[in-house]
Amino acid sequence: MSENLEIEFKTLLSIEEFSRVIDYFQLKEEQFFTQINYYFDSADFQLRKRRIGLRVRVLSDNAEITLKVPEKVGLLEINDALSVKEANAIIESATLPTIGNVYTKLNQLGIDQSDLRLIGSLTTKRAEIKLPQGLLALDESWYNKQHDFELELEVSDATNGKKDFLSLLNTLTIKESPSPNKIQRMMLSSKEKD
Repeated sequence: MSENLEIEFKTLLSIEEFSRVIDYFQLKEEQFFTQINYYFDSADFQLRKRRIGLRVRVLSDNAEITLKVPEKVGLLEINDALSVKEANAIIESATLPTIGNVYTKLNQLGIDQSDLRLIGSLTTKRAEIKLPQGLLALDESWYNKQHDFELELEVSDATNGKKDFLSLLNTLTIKESPSPNKIQRMMLSSKEKD
């Protein structure tokens, strides 16, 4: 089963801080790639109420469906690989697969897949850098007429990871601005436009 524990620290950035990170790590435009996340939940937000996230992520040449379930530390991430064609079929039909790790976990959690529907999407331009402390991701995202910038550090240990993250922010002269995760930001912005 494709499962892993995701422990990450993140902060929202101003456009100036975003540019500073690009300069600091000497990132080039070709190091960025685009991904689109399509989020699913039920009409009564069964997943959100349990702090569970479900997305289909589409990149240029592959895709995946991911279920994120809260753990004591971090999130348990359950993934199934998809082809871009399979992902597009899921998105267009708003019908999730009835096989695979994600399907199995949803059943274990007592969530009826037939209740789930597409609730929104978020497009991200991302660069990733492997650092001794973990995987650094620099994101520029667009959703519901919103545009924001974010820095994430994915680590294997929560205690040391937090220290490493704060040290990195200090090095970059960035003040921590804790942010809701992408699905939460997309959901909050969709409420604003109602």
